[in-house]
Amino acid sequence: MTAQITIVGLGPGSIDSINQQTINAIERVKVRFVRTTRHPSSHLVKDAVSFDEEYERHDSFEDVYTAITKRLIQAAHQNGEILYAVPGSPLVLEQTVQQLLKDETVNIVLVPAMSFLDIAWTELRIDPVDAGVRMIDGHRFAELAAGERGPLLVAQCHAKWVLSNIKLAHESASGDESVVILHHLGLDDQRVVTTTWQNIDREIEPDHLTTIYIPQLAEPIAGEMARLHALARTLREQCPWDREQSHDSLVRYLIEETYEVVDAINALDADDPSTDDALIEELGDLLYQVEFHATIAEQQGRFSIADVANSIHDKLVRRHPHVFGDVKADSPEAVVTTWDAIKQQERGDINSKSVFDGVATAAPALMYSSKLQKRAAEQGFDWPNSDGPYEKITEEIAELREAVRLNGDPQTVRMELGDVLFSVVNLSRHLGVDAETALRSAAEKFKMRFEKVVELATKRKINLSTCSLAELDAIWDEIK
Repeated sequence: MTAQITIVGLGPGSIDSINQQTINAIERVKVRFVRTTRHPSSHLVKDAVSFDEEYERHDSFEDVYTAITKRLIQAAHQNGEILYAVPGSPLVLEQTVQQLLKDETVNIVLVPAMSFLDIAWTELRIDPVDAGVRMIDGHRFAELAAGERGPLLVAQCHAKWVLSNIKLAHESASGDESVVILHHLGLDDQRVVTTTWQNIDREIEPDHLTTIYIPQLAEPIAGEMARLHALARTLREQCPWDREQSHDSLVRYLIEETYEVVDAINALDADDPSTDDALIEELGDLLYQVEFHATIAEQQGRFSIADVANSIHDKLVRRHPHVFGDVKADSPEAVVTTWDAIKQQERGDINSKSVFDGVATAAPALMYSSKLQKRAAEQGFDWPNSDGPYEKITEEIAELREAVRLNGDPQTVRMELGDVLFSVVNLSRHLGVDAETALRSAAEKFKMRFEKVVELATKRKINLSTCSLAELDAIWDEIK
């Protein structure tokens, strides 16, 4: 007997939407399977085997659908005929059905069924053919909607991360574009919410019965950010190295990529556009680190890249009242003053927390020291001018000399040397010079000069390791 799979659809959710032909097929075929028991009408398929555990077992939907397809084909060959019930209609967004139709070893019988689309068109009060609506899978929104302006009906919007990806795909959106959220169509708790593009992932808690309708967009979908996010998820699910990473293990790469961006910026040449290529590449590497951390958090159910984007967007608006409010700031100095005042207000009552809350302890030591000093200065603990820091440096150097002279205890010397460096940072702050930049410039200058010293010594066949101090100074002064 030829193996046969009879596929029925359980409609959009309401029992009333299931036709008699489907009910007859369920009663006739005794070996039954349902793709998921999460569908409201799945209980009508009595004694059915569910594939819910496949969703927990696999990292990607493709793997889930492939596993379901294999099990169904095997069951059909073992039993002769089986029934497979899917949500909605068998031919609307059912990847397992598409895979089964490609298998030539089984006979597929499709029973027509009502889908969520029929209710969607009714609620939206549109003729999809006349309006030219294109249906898009939310998982592949960036790819499928590229170049589109709408109208679009986006299905498979079962999680906030899917909605966040959709939102990020439209980089040029103003945020005010109209979007209709269709949730639990045909059920008692049905919701049809008209909202805006910026709020599509904030209105409801989506699930497998959530769809959105986009009437029109001012500009076509670009989708680069959403494509990057989709790539990050794929690598996280399928690459053994990516899968093993954590926030902690990625710290070293985040720092490395940040320094490489700085190198690319320092190498920029206003007269040579090709130097932009290195910066584009390094900024991309740094952006991926941000995306990687957000993807890890998303998989943990903590936050998503959209939360990151929303956070910085709202903070920048909040800290620019001279742009988005009625505060006046006509100079860069006035902007900084306003910014610092808002930061102080955001930190709240200093008596209830440390005055240093928010200062990154993992920052480079010079930057960390400068931030601590600045916070203390905000509380009035500071020299009135640069005279104090000059005198403090002299005092700390004397204490360092004394520590070395008396006992040379490594811990004491280290602490006194640290005091000297901390005082130098304080002076740099009063002079309006970034200590990190100043030290880096000095290091680069030393590097360049010493390379020329080595080059000159090589030309003159001088062995630097055997030179006297006077000879070394003479070569150094010549290079200067």
